[in-house]
Amino acid sequence: MKFNDYNLHPQLQKGIEKAGLKKPTDIQFKVIPHILKGEDVLAVAQTGTGKTAAFAIPVLHQLHVQKQRSRRQDGVRCLVMVPTHELALQVAEVFDKLGKHTAVKTLALIGGVDQAPQIASLEKGVDVLVATPGRLFDLISQGHMRTSRIQMLILDEADHMLDLGFIHDIRDLQRKIPRNRQTMFFSATINGRIKKLAYNLVSKDAIRIQFSPKDPVSKNVDHFVSFVEMDDKRFFLERVIREHSNSKVLVFVRTKVRAERVAKAMERVNIESLTLHGDKDQKARNEVLNTFKRGHIQVLIATDISARGIDIPNVEYVVNYDLPDKAENYVHRVGRTGRAKNRGQAVSFCSPDEKDMLKEIEAFINKPIDRLEVDSLEYKNMRLMSDESGMTLKDMMKEIEEIEERDRKKRK
Repeated sequence: MKFNDYNLHPQLQKGIEKAGLKKPTDIQFKVIPHILKGEDVLAVAQTGTGKTAAFAIPVLHQLHVQKQRSRRQDGVRCLVMVPTHELALQVAEVFDKLGKHTAVKTLALIGGVDQAPQIASLEKGVDVLVATPGRLFDLISQGHMRTSRIQMLILDEADHMLDLGFIHDIRDLQRKIPRNRQTMFFSATINGRIKKLAYNLVSKDAIRIQFSPKDPVSKNVDHFVSFVEMDDKRFFLERVIREHSNSKVLVFVRTKVRAERVAKAMERVNIESLTLHGDKDQKARNEVLNTFKRGHIQVLIATDISARGIDIPNVEYVVNYDLPDKAENYVHRVGRTGRAKNRGQAVSFCSPDEKDMLKEIEAFINKPIDRLEVDSLEYKNMRLMSDESGMTLKDMMKEIEEIEERDRKKRK
């Protein structure tokens, strides 16, 4: 099966080919025909399987064909709602890339930036609007955003959207947009409560498509966990980074404060890193992501703000410095590696207080995580040494080797 088998418009096919897409992934193969037929869809699939293109391709086809038939089409006709600014920019980029040769215009509508250029773009004409809820509802209330022409409503990372409490806003939006529309939900994880909410928002005949429900994580990811004390995690993070100095390493922590503290700890041992969290303004967050994506700096320390749906090329290692508060967030975190056909490694540091969460994570992904045993002598010496001493891990390991050598001589 190839994309041209769907009888897509040649201008769209041209964009697909230039994007390097040759044949549909499983989720694309299943979803695209239903969207082209105008059916409501609830799709659940692992991260990194191409969900964005699965809805972008049929949407672009339909909207481009409409514009070719009638030049008088105006107003937003497809609204894609996403939970984070970063995801909005990424989804809009996919639409722009695939639809480069079509007549379809896309805009990312996010908060944290000046709204004047966004309003100007809306006035010039936008077909696909990729939006976060806050800025969207602001512009609707100000009268800058018309909803009467919307034909398609897409919720990306739908479970997160509904779980964040946006359900009341979404229901309010439903009352403002035409009833005769197509509604689509896409996510990597979904539970019973969220599923019930989702089905209340789509038609009774909605198509449900779900892949690998027993294994929500890509088979391309290898999982490991080490049991360490909370205060010792920085030593083990340093080791991972130094042992894989040519690899991109994405590190997840629980809070904004911890992100900065871990970055400072790495700085003290001469490891350069970036941080990404909610205290940074949108411009700074964009700069951080772009710098990391380009590989100018190989280590990014982030909170869960960047776990949802963000596609960062060639991340080889995801480190859960802190285990997530929710087991399902583990899936979204480790989904930043092992994307498409690439392999990836997920390494978690588990303190004694986090062992219950580890059990929940293993139950959620339906398999145990392989244990990485830490040599007792190595660990003992690492615990005795504080990073305040200014010692690097290399120095520590050298001292450990000297201790072992003295022990061997004594035994002789």
